[in-house]
Amino acid sequence: MRILPAVQNGVTAARGTRRASGATGFTLDGTASPETAAAAGAALGIHSLDALMALQGMEDASERRRRFSRRGNTALDLLDTLKVEILEGRIGLETLRRLEVTLKGLVERSGEPGLDEVLDAIGLRVAVELAKRTAAAAPAA
Repeated sequence: MRILPAVQNGVTAARGTRRASGATGFTLDGTASPETAAAAGAALGIHSLDALMALQGMEDASERRRRFSRRGNTALDLLDTLKVEILEGRIGLETLRRLEVTLKGLVERSGEPGLDEVLDAIGLRVAVELAKRTAAAAPAA
């Protein structure tokens, strides 16, 4: 990103001060209006802020892929934790809650077909494990 000075953007600073020889104070030049210069500077600041906010909101393909891969890895780690808890004979409610939250995060699409297929398979496995655990915890009618 290239940042251009205000002069190149069409906004010029007002030359509002002129020094008289031998004077101790300053005088304002009557051709420039201080309100106009302040308003132009404020508008430039808002425009620049909007541009920066827009750039921060954009993410490139590698960042998006990394974020979705991280979601899949988190789900797989939680499934491993659940497997260990099942083998130990205890199932933590916290693990089930975290799996539910993770499953909701796996619904969003990454835009890459291969990655979406893998995340769908992980999401299906999470949904099956949650269904088994909630069916086992529900009282029989």
